[in-house]
Amino acid sequence: MSKIKTGICSYGMSGKLFHAPFIHLHEGYELYAACERSKKEIADKYPGVISYTTIDELMADDAIELMIINTPNYTHFDYAKKALLAGKHIVVEKPFCNNVEECDELMALAKEKNKIISVYQNRRWDSDFRTVRKVVEEKLLGDVVEAEIHFDRYDENLSYKLHKETPGPGAGIFYDLGPHLIDQALQLFGMPVSVFADITTMRPISKVDDYMEIILLYNRLRVRLKSGYLVKEPIPSYVVHGTKGSFLKSRGDVQENSLKLYTSPAAADWGLEPEAEQGLLHTTINGETIRKKMPTERGDYKEYYRLLHDALRKGTPLPVTAEDGRNVIYIIEKCFESANQKKIIDL
Repeated sequence: MSKIKTGICSYGMSGKLFHAPFIHLHEGYELYAACERSKKEIADKYPGVISYTTIDELMADDAIELMIINTPNYTHFDYAKKALLAGKHIVVEKPFCNNVEECDELMALAKEKNKIISVYQNRRWDSDFRTVRKVVEEKLLGDVVEAEIHFDRYDENLSYKLHKETPGPGAGIFYDLGPHLIDQALQLFGMPVSVFADITTMRPISKVDDYMEIILLYNRLRVRLKSGYLVKEPIPSYVVHGTKGSFLKSRGDVQENSLKLYTSPAAADWGLEPEAEQGLLHTTINGETIRKKMPTERGDYKEYYRLLHDALRKGTPLPVTAEDGRNVIYIIEKCFESANQKKIIDL
């Protein structure tokens, strides 16, 4: 079975941390080429990998079968379209696009060209989320009636990545962290009936939104998603209440920090959280009240590229579909509509 020759559109932080190590590790891929406009670093880490100076040079390489679109949000549509027109399968980092119309155009083009699109929603493979998912799917809380998911940070200063802080398509916290939260909620509970959103700016120096709180309304379930840059003291990132009990869990996944330390994803303890980060399960099972720490599932971003390989070579389901990515963008658009009109918006 031939290896999937893969190109990466940017060998910056995301290329170095979230893509190259996993592509290189999986024997079914060949990390073949990347775009590096100034610093030429990829061949130092991965000898033999071609370094192109421009995106157009990278796209023109007919040997590349799979292209990773990991460039700034506002470029996703243009580069994804270029790659599809060049006859390549694509992985697009979140957010898939900046609006639903762009998503639909890319999905139609992929169908025409008989190519696949997958959206890189890696937080599905975080240890904390996998644990919450297990609790919900095994109905350890009975029927879930309320959930709150946070992705909080503390940073008084603006990001050095100017494209995230400059007003324009795909800028701001909602397009940056919102897709993680929305995708996790949709994985757990499906599409809501309505949404209500508050999207605003809290830091005096911010020029784009840096705070979001949205409520996804279901028939007998409410899901609150929150993110902000002025949360110094961490609180549980997942709070789930059901008819039988509750579960609280920190955002304790260690994979991103491990990657920043250049730990190999092949390490034996990859994705294992410290015991101190275990969630609290307080529920009733078979008439018995239980209040205890619950062991955390292992986090593993390798699963994304394993499943993607099998989809391309064996025809199995994609790890994340274009439709999944479109659903996230649809929710984002409806949330901005809600925030602007200050009312609940039906989907």
